[in-house]
Amino acid sequence: MSDIPPSHPRYKSLVTRERLADFARQGIVTLEGLTSHGRGEAFDYLIGERTTESALLAERTAAALLLTAKHPVISVNGNAAALAAPAIAALQQASGALVEVNLFHRTEERVQKIEALLASAGCDVFSGEAEQLLDLPHDRAWCRRDGMYAADVVLVPLEDGDRCGVLVGMGKTVIAIDLNPLSRTARSATLTVVDELTRALPRITQACRELPADEQKRLIATLNNHYLLSEAICEMTGRLKDALD
Repeated sequence: MSDIPPSHPRYKSLVTRERLADFARQGIVTLEGLTSHGRGEAFDYLIGERTTESALLAERTAAALLLTAKHPVISVNGNAAALAAPAIAALQQASGALVEVNLFHRTEERVQKIEALLASAGCDVFSGEAEQLLDLPHDRAWCRRDGMYAADVVLVPLEDGDRCGVLVGMGKTVIAIDLNPLSRTARSATLTVVDELTRALPRITQACRELPADEQKRLIATLNNHYLLSEAICEMTGRLKDALD
């Protein structure tokens, strides 16, 4: 890591970028993943780099879905592991979900590196032989038969729209964490958390530890992803308007 002074106004952002670049050199994050992170960061600016009220509601609803699932799975890619491996481990402990690595740019070496990173952070990684089980024409089709393929609820942070749509089409409840409320992922997921990953995961974990059963039921019964996305868009457009006034 370079010598970034903590007083720098973009300290957290710069440290995160260097962390991702370091993991790219290690082969855990792809160069394409760096571009993806930059796109998300741009949307984070638009919500003020904070968790909005609608995102907080989505995070509590995500916890309710994970807690009431029979077979929840957290799908992890390189960016998610690099940014938030300890937070993923904490969420697994709080929710009881399986953690499974699934990659767009897939090699066995890269899978093993990401699994090792997650394990070092405290995750119990569900590994073993993967199969091409999803109806997709690329490496996202690979998953474990007793993992994601059998899941009823899948948390897919930093996801691609194609696989999100396929999982929903299979009858699964899909929770996406996506800063872009206009993306295919955000619009096809059952529930979209429009928040930055390292803010969202700890809040979902906290909710998993605190939510009583009656509130879990209420949150699931009132889930309206269109409302959540609309609120996120209103937040962004409102801030843009304020900036121009």
